Amino acid sequence: MNNSVGNTTRLLWAGLRALLVLTLVCGVVYPLAVTGVAQGLFHDKANGSEITSDGKVVGSTLIGQRYDLPLKEGEESPAPDLKWFQPRPSNGLGSNSVNTRYSLILSGATNRSADNEELIQWVKDAKAAVIKDNSTVTYTVKSADVPADAVTSSASGLDPDISPEYAKLQIHRVAERNELDVAQVEKLVADHTDGRILGFMGEPAVNVLELNIALKDLAQR
Repeated sequence: MNNSVGNTTRLLWAGLRALLVLTLVCGVVYPLAVTGVAQGLFHDKANGSEITSDGKVVGSTLIGQRYDLPLKEGEESPAPDLKWFQPRPSNGLGSNSVNTRYSLILSGATNRSADNEELIQWVKDAKAAVIKDNSTVTYTVKSADVPADAVTSSASGLDPDISPEYAKLQIHRVAERNELDVAQVEKLVADHTDGRILGFMGEPAVNVLELNIALKDLAQR
């Protein structure tokens, strides 16, 4: 009997020691080590890939933002502020929330098929709006010039990037609204166009938030 109690006690004490050691290693030492390495080698990414402007954090390179005018009385959704480069659509084309300013708890696509009538109408309406908004006195947007990312949202609805084609389509409108030369804005887009990773992976892209921060600095100068 005493032998059995002694063996049980030893087993319990061994199990407790193992629990304490594993808790310390896996729950304290390992997380601290991983955090330390991340902060040391990947400080920017470990802290959310934050973007600053005028000394303040204004967003992340990983999450898109909208650029809208204040919501007017009677409007269901705000109109886009056309002095800024616009991101991919989110309201209606990729938002699962009534909140259209990317402060979303839930994100996702519409999950509608390509032949869904409602989706087709959304795309047609979005295309008409892109043509209207980006045509100026001296520049007319053609239907064939509108890229897919200008009228459809990403799977998450929070894509921070647009294609170079969509950025270029907006150049004349942005230049006119900010009283800038088209050549200045063209250079701005070219300077903020990222190529394929390692030259062959992915597609060229333009981060809208970074581009608009640079646009703000250029307009102020």
